[in-house]
Amino acid sequence: MPISGTPSRTQLVDHLVRTRIAGDVATPRENNLSHYRQLANGVRNFWLGLELGDRWTDEQDVLAVMAERVGVNDDPEYRYGQDSIDPELTVDALDRMAARLRKAAEGQQRVLFATGHPGGLLDVHRATANALRAAGCEIVVIPEGLQTDEGYVMQFADVAVLEHGATLWHTHSGEPMRAILNGLERAGRPLPDLVVADHGWAGYAGQHGLDSVGYADCNDPALFLGESEGTVQVVVPLDDHVVSPRHYDPMTAYLLAGAGLA
Repeated sequence: MPISGTPSRTQLVDHLVRTRIAGDVATPRENNLSHYRQLANGVRNFWLGLELGDRWTDEQDVLAVMAERVGVNDDPEYRYGQDSIDPELTVDALDRMAARLRKAAEGQQRVLFATGHPGGLLDVHRATANALRAAGCEIVVIPEGLQTDEGYVMQFADVAVLEHGATLWHTHSGEPMRAILNGLERAGRPLPDLVVADHGWAGYAGQHGLDSVGYADCNDPALFLGESEGTVQVVVPLDDHVVSPRHYDPMTAYLLAGAGLA
């Protein structure tokens, strides 16, 4: 620690478990189940920019998808204690995301980056944006003067974020992405070919019909439901805010190498 260069799959799996990006993660089981229940009960903050309608009103259906796509415990009677993310599923999703990034690079597509979790994932997105720009992609510059009820939508290190009180803000809302897409349309500018994001930024983009890939924690089920329905193309399961953002560096190196961008 740290891993120098690009890790092998085996090395990355070991690293994810040691840093608790996957494996036995910090999020407790009771928090996971509470979020699954609130999504099923229609609390829209947990829909992450998606329109789930009445398709996911059974908490057990949500749990089944999370067990399949994330690796949480599939026993509905297991209600307290440690929960987990399967690191093999994390790496499988990174491989799928790498394939979509490779397609973007080969087509020199327009790509928009955004995060609702700047404390953890900002530099993952920044490094990916830098690599795609070097490959000839256009990294979308968002219009100026955008805002939502939560704060101002701005761009920092090529990544769209929410700013509130001179602080980069954690948000689950899809409204910042709505503001960006509406702003681009008002300006007569083309929408992105690909959105790389998380939280409501990724969900709203996918719901709007854009190719959307991103990251989500085991207590944020909506994006995995969106992936299961085909609204979001790829979702990487991980703890989205571990002790140090540097712990994500080997994961980012593996992703970019798989995309042919290293």
